[in-house]
Amino acid sequence: MRLVLTEPVDTTGRPYPRRWWALLVLCLSLLIIVMANTALTVAAPAMTKDLGLTSADLQWVIDGYTVPYAALMLLLGAIGDKHSRRGALLLGLAVFAGGAVFGYLAGSATAVIAARAVMGVGAALIMPATLSLLAATFPRAERARAITLWTATAGLAIAAGPVVAGALLRGHGWSSTFLINVPVAAVAAVGALVLVPPSKAGHHDRVDYVGGLLSVLWTGSLVYMIIEGPHFGWGVKAVTAAVTAGLGLVAFAAWELRHPRPILDVRRFADRRFAGANLAVALFFLAVFGAFYYLTQHLQFVLGYDALQTGVRMLPLAGAVFVGSALTGRLTPRVGMKWTVTAGMVGGTTALALLTRVDAGSGYGDFVAPLVVLGLAIGLALSPCTDAIMGSFPESELGVGGAVNDTSLELGGSLGIAILGSLLATSYGDHLAEATAGSGLPAGALDAARDSVGAGYAVAQGIGGKAHQLAAQAARAGDPQQAAQLHRQAAELGTGAQRMADAVGSSFSSAVAHTSLVGAVVLGVGTVLVAFLLPRREAAVPETREEEREPAETAAR
Repeated sequence: MRLVLTEPVDTTGRPYPRRWWALLVLCLSLLIIVMANTALTVAAPAMTKDLGLTSADLQWVIDGYTVPYAALMLLLGAIGDKHSRRGALLLGLAVFAGGAVFGYLAGSATAVIAARAVMGVGAALIMPATLSLLAATFPRAERARAITLWTATAGLAIAAGPVVAGALLRGHGWSSTFLINVPVAAVAAVGALVLVPPSKAGHHDRVDYVGGLLSVLWTGSLVYMIIEGPHFGWGVKAVTAAVTAGLGLVAFAAWELRHPRPILDVRRFADRRFAGANLAVALFFLAVFGAFYYLTQHLQFVLGYDALQTGVRMLPLAGAVFVGSALTGRLTPRVGMKWTVTAGMVGGTTALALLTRVDAGSGYGDFVAPLVVLGLAIGLALSPCTDAIMGSFPESELGVGGAVNDTSLELGGSLGIAILGSLLATSYGDHLAEATAGSGLPAGALDAARDSVGAGYAVAQGIGGKAHQLAAQAARAGDPQQAAQLHRQAAELGTGAQRMADAVGSSFSSAVAHTSLVGAVVLGVGTVLVAFLLPRREAAVPETREEEREPAETAAR
């Protein structure tokens, strides 16, 4: 037996015997690219302190990964289809690991943002390759079950990222959260060579590079606008990105409609099943990423858990994802994807509605039920959608199919963080302004506290620090009258610090409740739209076209 697989599945005439081991490698590859974002949420405070990041710097540290990731997936997925899907996976793992090493060595905000952008390029190669290789390796009868495990891995990564990052941060610096990706990527690369059969489209003409570049233009501009506008204001950059995204989308659609072999046949969106599945993925991850963004902040800042404790407390979500995935594996073949997807979206709406009860007195116990319901909802809804999207593409375009699914996911996640994150910040600032009205604190301190919940607690700690300094001076003062005066000032500042901390916590809790209500309304309306779009009866899976059944040697790469 050869150590490196060189024979594609098509040549054997039977299912690949080690396909479930191959799935493990693909899931491991998926795990690190999802964890790269979720781990950063708990590493961000340490990184901010060490590098002196501004709020704008931190935002681009997070989103520097997202822009190339979302923009490049469609083009790179098509290139992988033509040349080598496994080759795209291996190259992506190498680029991702290289970016991780760069991030580990980075000593400035600019360097970290650049490292994250490089990792985003690697992720854009990896993500569609994992789905296309999965679909190429598994027979159609088993593909839905394999996709269920793939989506369950994504749910696990959402919760596992903070756990891994939290454990590393207890004994190492924030840069360790970058370096941990390198050995995992190396293991995945070796596993891909040994366990994942090579694959490429049996029949594929030249790549539609014009369509691909137009997709990069409009998708990248759209994601940039989503990030820039809500967070930094609708200035020249955001408006230019919005206009570019709109014109780019029109040009892309016009080109694809006229091209004989388009990179993406946009007519597919006229199919209700395909359109409904993409809309469901985008809306669901809008809610999931948005909720994850503020839940981790609430656990860390308001409830006072450290990074590892926060990650551990997100684990009910991961466990529930696996339960939901098991349920959808049994239910979808019996009742159809329309009902499982709709049920999952109703569950997601319910989870957000439960979070509207959060207030200043809420403890971790108040978050367990929403986390469990949200995890069940992810497991129920996402794998049928992914299966429907992948099933809409012929074998020669599996990489493009994976890219479409993942672009919908990434656009939804970007919208969730941008829209719900912006709403959260506005609501928090407004509530804090009301809670601190007449407090006598300097305007500069109040403005700083309104910037974010972390900044709010930093202001409260600063006031508390001044109180301790005055108390120490009072203890050293030789004049009793001066000592008494210093004690009074210290007591007043101590009381002010506590009131400030209480105001920050209650304001952020109120903002979480308000933002969750808006998220529940958005996802609820989306649920109705998806339920309307998805057909009651499943469409028959098209047979592989004859022109795709090429000789085996053309598929081996």
